[in-house]
Amino acid sequence: MAIETTLSIIKPDGVKRNLIGEILKRFEGAGLRVVATKKTALTLQEAEGFYNVHRERPFFASLTQYMTSGPVVVSVLEGENAILKHRELMGATNPAQAAEGTIRKDFALNIEENTVHGSDGSETAKDEIGFFFAGAELIRSRG
Repeated sequence: MAIETTLSIIKPDGVKRNLIGEILKRFEGAGLRVVATKKTALTLQEAEGFYNVHRERPFFASLTQYMTSGPVVVSVLEGENAILKHRELMGATNPAQAAEGTIRKDFALNIEENTVHGSDGSETAKDEIGFFFAGAELIRSRG
């Protein structure tokens, strides 16, 4: 199995509702290690840059407004098949379709305020991690 890194964001609704510790606990409990984390507030320009891939979609404006509505917690997670494992822990984007016990099923308010974001592939993870973190900020596990 491959050791991977992935980006995780606890979105404004999760931060506002004080779910940071509970969500990180779920990741760590599943064998993922936090190699970098920070709380930040995105500007509209930053949110638009991060979600640029969705620029032509009808939800782009509301998504970027939402992501700037309060602080977020961004983390880099590392572990065996981290991208898939993280996505399984998050659950489906639409919380109504998410499996029982997933973060979105348990905490999401709706399809937009769905508490967490995660990279969907290795190239996306590399780009998304680079958007928020410099290489020296990543403290990788040894052994």
